[in-house]
Amino acid sequence: MEWNLRRMESELRQINPDLLQPSKSFKKPSSGTITINVGGYLYAAQRHTLAKHPGSLLEEMVTGKKPVLHVDSMGNTFIDRDGPIFRHILNFLRLGELVLPEDFKETELLRREANFYRLSELAQALQDWEQQQATQREPAFLEVTDSHERSQGLRVYCSDNTFIEKVKNRLVQISKSRLDGFPEEFEVSSNIIQFRHFIKSEQGSRLVLKQDSTFLCTLECLKLETVMLALKGGFRLITSLDSSRGSVVQCEALHFVK
Repeated sequence: MEWNLRRMESELRQINPDLLQPSKSFKKPSSGTITINVGGYLYAAQRHTLAKHPGSLLEEMVTGKKPVLHVDSMGNTFIDRDGPIFRHILNFLRLGELVLPEDFKETELLRREANFYRLSELAQALQDWEQQQATQREPAFLEVTDSHERSQGLRVYCSDNTFIEKVKNRLVQISKSRLDGFPEEFEVSSNIIQFRHFIKSEQGSRLVLKQDSTFLCTLECLKLETVMLALKGGFRLITSLDSSRGSVVQCEALHFVK
């Protein structure tokens, strides 16, 4: 019988890494470490960690503002709530931020638990996480338009500003043997860049592709570079206007989606 208990304890430790030896430290204000039983799962944490958010249920329990109503057979405070989900609550208290796996599917359960423990900061962090996940799942739209006029030049718009950064990182302006980086005058916003001309007023200035400083950019090569970056990045072409010119590079407008 004793051997079976030891074996069970060993298996439980493998299932729950936060599992520690039970203790009655919850009842001892002088103890820095507290062990609580949440739905059959034992968690150990510093007292100040559980009391980090004033007004929360956990803070009231560890400070004695709220009496302990239930204990398990080993004297640990027992909370009749979901045990596995509590690890995310405890990590939030420890880290000060919500860290969830990308494939996390129990947002509604975690929200209910946050409300039960009266952790409004956790509920807000969960809402922000959901919005971020929804944004990442939204399709990205890319539009490349070319009026074939020097006054207007080439316009690149993408709803995903990380793609705009990729285009910018691929280009650099050279002026009298020095690197000036990407010209700010071409950046309309974080989602739009527009190349109206390629030669600045400073004599000898030119826009080149990185890793090929001898190559002078033109509208055609810049458009081709943008298309190649889009295709490599997972975008697919959905429409092209005026493709009668016989080349994708010659089209007045290209639309991609990812």
